Amino acid sequence: MIVIENLVKTYPAAAGAGEVSALRGIDLEIAEGEIFGIVGPSGAGKSTLLRCLNLLESPTSGRIVLRGDDVSQLTGAGQRQARRRIGTVFQQFNLLHSRTVRANVEFPLELAGLGRTQRRARADELIELVGLAGKEKAFPSQLSGGQQQRVGIARALASEPDVLLCDEATSALDPDTTDQVLDLLAELNGRIGVTVVLITHELGVLRRICTSAARLDDGRIAETGRILDLVGTPGSVLGSAIVPVGDDPSAGDGADTALVTTIGDEAHGPWLAQLVRKLDVDISVVGGRVEQVAGVTVGRLRLRFGPDVNRADVAAFVDAQSGTTLAWGEGPETIGAVTQGATA
Repeated sequence: MIVIENLVKTYPAAAGAGEVSALRGIDLEIAEGEIFGIVGPSGAGKSTLLRCLNLLESPTSGRIVLRGDDVSQLTGAGQRQARRRIGTVFQQFNLLHSRTVRANVEFPLELAGLGRTQRRARADELIELVGLAGKEKAFPSQLSGGQQQRVGIARALASEPDVLLCDEATSALDPDTTDQVLDLLAELNGRIGVTVVLITHELGVLRRICTSAARLDDGRIAETGRILDLVGTPGSVLGSAIVPVGDDPSAGDGADTALVTTIGDEAHGPWLAQLVRKLDVDISVVGGRVEQVAGVTVGRLRLRFGPDVNRADVAAFVDAQSGTTLAWGEGPETIGAVTQGATA
């Protein structure tokens, strides 16, 4: 669907003092129909990557391939045509306050030259799709923040794009409204098959609806993969951040501690009690969490074992449990200025 190859973006530095590198060779693949999250701290390059994806910025070098077409070097009419294949939902809604809901949704169709009858039919279809039927004649000032974002989503879908880019689309909303907008995006992904790319700093967004994700750091891809694979991979910083265990700071990170991750039904199983009985070991739970991630139950426990623990026996027991992994001495990780977000 989207293939990004060695994408580089540099800007002139202040006072002509060389260049500033915002993107430093990004390689990324986003499959058709995915909900893909891109996360990272401020300054990591998220916004620059989005502006390259929606063709508001031209990369210094590298390629962006959308369904087999290299769109990264287009100009003029070719670029305008390519932009219709990429819808963007903005953080601050960016609605035209002098226009009604219907007129806002019609706006990109008007620019594309569609007739009034076609514009109205398409706009009304989308307004109903995003749950705003009856609000066609309302103005943005008469809508809540969540309703305004729904208008923004409908407008972004007006030209039937291949991909929907969401630029911090929920960060200006309260927790309940955030959940509603995320659920809407997931519903649209399922109903019309649009690929969704979410630029976010909120890990709760990844947990709630994303199927895959990438972590940016200093203009580079630090790690990427399917959400459940990241969570189940020992040593994944992003996986640890998506399901943090809330460690007891007094427990330490000694060799007698281990992080156990369970994915699926086993997260609610009695495996810990069975481990204690079978191996006759002393165990303290020093951190833990159970979350729904991409619709699947994920559990994480950080355990501290007694001094006589046989690591090989513990590892063998854990390996025998379905969907369960163990990593000895795994300590808490952070990924900079990224928040747990409004959603749980």
